[in-house]
Parts: sequence; C-alpha cells; structure tokens
Amino acid sequence: MEVIVAKTAGFCFGVKRAVEQVYEQLKRDDKPIYTYGPIIHNEEVVRDLEEKGVKVIHSEEELEKVRDAVVVIRSHGVGKRIYEILERNGVEIVDATCPYVRKIHRIAQEQNQEGRRLVIIGNETHPEVEGIKGWGNDNTLVVETPEQVESLPLSEGEKLCIVSQTTFNYNKFQDLVEKISETRYDILVLNTICNATQERQVEAKRIASEVDAMIVIGGKSSSNTQKLYDICRRECKNTYYIQTLGDLDPDCGNSVRSVGITAGASTPNYIIEEVHTNVRVKF
Repeated sequence: MEVIVAKTAGFCFGVKRAVEQVYEQLKRDDKPIYTYGPIIHNEEVVRDLEEKGVKVIHSEEELEKVRDAVVVIRSHGVGKRIYEILERNGVEIVDATCPYVRKIHRIAQEQNQEGRRLVIIGNETHPEVEGIKGWGNDNTLVVETPEQVESLPLSEGEKLCIVSQTTFNYNKFQDLVEKISETRYDILVLNTICNATQERQVEAKRIASEVDAMIVIGGKSSSNTQKLYDICRRECKNTYYIQTLGDLDPDCGNSVRSVGITAGASTPNYIIEEVHTNVRVKF
C-alpha cells in the first residue's frame, strides 16, 4: 500500500515558535508560568505542558487574579485589553503571537484611524478572531457565510477594510469578498490568510483527489484542521479526522491501495510519524 504524507503537514511557523517559547520558560523556577488559553489546539501538547506545571488561564476574570507570574500569549494573539490587564497587574508577558496575526492587529488599528470600518472574514468565536476584534472598535464586524453578508448593517458609501482569519479557506474568502463587493462600497481588501495555510490546503486537496483514503490529523477544536478535513472530504469520501493513531478505525474494508496523510498546524511531528509508521496495520 502506498502512503503519501503531505510535506506541509504539522506545526506551522507560528505554532512551533509559540510552543518552543513555553518550553523555554519551563527552564526557569522563579515564577509560575501560565498561558492565556491553551497554547495550541492540541490536547496532547497541552496535557504535557500541564504535567510540567504550566497552567491555562481561560478567562479575563481568571487573568485579573494573576500576580507575580509569567503569562505566555499564544500564537492566536489577544486583544488590546488583555495587554492592559497584564501590564496593570505587573505580570511578565511572553508574547508568542504569530507575526502574521500581529500584522492584522496593526492593520485593524491603522484602518480604524483612517476611518474605515473593519470587516473580519472568519469564525467569530475563534480566539484569533476575538483577538483581532480587540484591536478594532465597536463597529468591527465578523462574517463567515454568504447569508451573514446579506444581513451586514452597512451604510451607503461606508468605507470598509476587509481582512481574514489567517486559517480561513482561501476560496471561501474570495467568494465572500466578491459578494460584499457587489454592494459597491469603498472597499480595501487585504488577504491576510497565511501562505502556509493556503499551501497546506492546496496540497491536501491534491493528495485527497489521488488516494483511496485520506487521514487528517489534528485537535477537535482546531479550526484549520477542520477546514482541511472539509476540503479532503469533498475530494475523497474515505476521509478520517483523528487526533492520534488510536482514533483511526476505518470501515472501508481491504480495497485501499493508497492513503494520504495531512495534519493541522497544531499537530506535533511525533503524532504524524506514528500514524505514518502504523497506518498499514490499520487498513
């Protein structure tokens, strides 16, 4: 059986950088270490860090109580208000925000100052999008579907700046931009989808179209992994979404001659390698 592993599978630059920074902080013993939210959307990595003493802060209310500690801001980034809380309470900040996400924060601030209304294309409940909103103003909008575009509360002649969640599907981004553009507003469109995300999605689609079965590895709460699964599922009906090898329970019989493997940006290499090594036993 042929097994094809995507070259772009696994940790992206931003996630790798964030995880490394947390492990680097573990070398010190002068202050407790926290992350604001799970450092990445992968339960295996988060569990390992917790076992080593890293605690996860889940809300602003929890954050307000933290003193004399180190707080690592994850690659998804956070809004301006979070920095203000940390600085006010004298907490040491280790900023692991992905540079591509930080760029969107700067865009949000600059375009608001220039009088443009910010429209974010992405999932409103995703931490990256929540963080971007935190650098906009009260008029900032988030849209994810064509139906939401139709109900956007926009005024005639209003100036807009459209950005995207870095892990959003590129084709869907284009479709939504085109739909908004039909309203003839003064629009500045900035494609802020990460190049690594685009490359990962394109490669996954190609591999899925060529194999009998496709495996997508990643955390269940990972937005970019879910999008990979959706893309692969359209190309290959035998597509499986797993977190670890133990989750793989194929039901496609013995007709599989080729299997493709890809993984989300929060998937450690050792999990990908384990699946790659043992996939023939599973099928």
